[in-house]
Amino acid sequence: MRLAVFTNQFPTQLAPFFARDMRSLLQADVDLEVFPLYPLDPSLWEYVSDLLSDRVLPRERVHHISARASVRAWRLSSLARLPAFVRDSVVLETGAVRYGVSAVAKTAYIALKAWAWAQRFRRYDHILAYWGSYPASCAYLFHRLTDPRIPFSMFVRANADLHTTPIHLAMKMLYADNVFLSCEFNRQYLREKYDGIFPRLADKIHVHYSGLDLDELPFDPTGRPPAKVLAVGRFVELKGLQYVLRAAHALRQRGIAVKLELIGSGDQEAGLKQLAAELGLGGDVTFPGWLRPDEVLRAMRQATILVHPSVGLDFMPNVIKEAMAVGTPVIASDLAGIPELLDAGRCGMLVPPGDLHALANGMESLLTNESLRVQYARAARLHLASQFDLRRNGRRLAERLRATGRRVPRGER
Repeated sequence: MRLAVFTNQFPTQLAPFFARDMRSLLQADVDLEVFPLYPLDPSLWEYVSDLLSDRVLPRERVHHISARASVRAWRLSSLARLPAFVRDSVVLETGAVRYGVSAVAKTAYIALKAWAWAQRFRRYDHILAYWGSYPASCAYLFHRLTDPRIPFSMFVRANADLHTTPIHLAMKMLYADNVFLSCEFNRQYLREKYDGIFPRLADKIHVHYSGLDLDELPFDPTGRPPAKVLAVGRFVELKGLQYVLRAAHALRQRGIAVKLELIGSGDQEAGLKQLAAELGLGGDVTFPGWLRPDEVLRAMRQATILVHPSVGLDFMPNVIKEAMAVGTPVIASDLAGIPELLDAGRCGMLVPPGDLHALANGMESLLTNESLRVQYARAARLHLASQFDLRRNGRRLAERLRATGRRVPRGER
């Protein structure tokens, strides 16, 4: 099967699960090519794990195109498809208006790219959008420009897909042959939010857990320092990282010394550093910035616990899976897909989001009880092996894509 995959950005510092999912499809003998919406930033290749190195996915199969090159891609031979393309683009633009000028501009930008890519690339067996927002819009236009008779599938993964910019999400889900979700929580959200069309979606919705290659992630819950707390992710509001700093301060007041490491970067970086200074944490907290995947795993193996105190919809955090894999016990917010990931608290400690007292108490419990940490760590590894194995989940995804036939959406018969 020859598969065209549309995503936001590749390479990137974020979304290591994309590399893992693509590797799992390649291991299942899927011949895939990637269409990233963002322009290429060559400096980001170093953040791509070896799972998707250029030996695994040759870089000529990653099709970046600039906005200028998109404009130059017009061909007289394609003019017959132009009216339908314009109609489809106008529909998407109309849906983008309610989300502001930026959404309108981005939709126009991805429409240009879809047109340009459709002039150069054809003859795929299946089109897959890895995100439900702009990549799905671009993949939708590309699909209609190239061959609408082949199957079209899409992921609906995260906050942008479901909340921030769900531009014509209902239309795209109805058009798709498969709608893949990252967790069961998202299925329930769609059932409630799109109750009017959910009966038409239900039989094509599938939960796909992005897996880990557990053979490449040795498990060892022992030999950890006594009080090293790690947090990893974007420094944005929904991650709730200020609660880690405040909880560490609360523990110090109880006489428990804590060392913090916050890996990542983002809009709240300056504010977090200022808060750390105001709380007097000083040299007990470090901010190393973005690290390569291997460096993040090394930091996890050197941590006592991983804390993930999200306060917004954080559906299936990859850092939690990685910590579980290497034997680092987790304390995280009881929201969205996190309870699913931690098996309702059997594989890690769940606390109410935004509850500083509960977070501090949970951190104290884990930091002062090694047997509890080891118990959580072992249960977590078993849960990952059962539900989040890269190869097995990749084979299931590939089998689903291969078995899919094109459903003609209502109104297009």
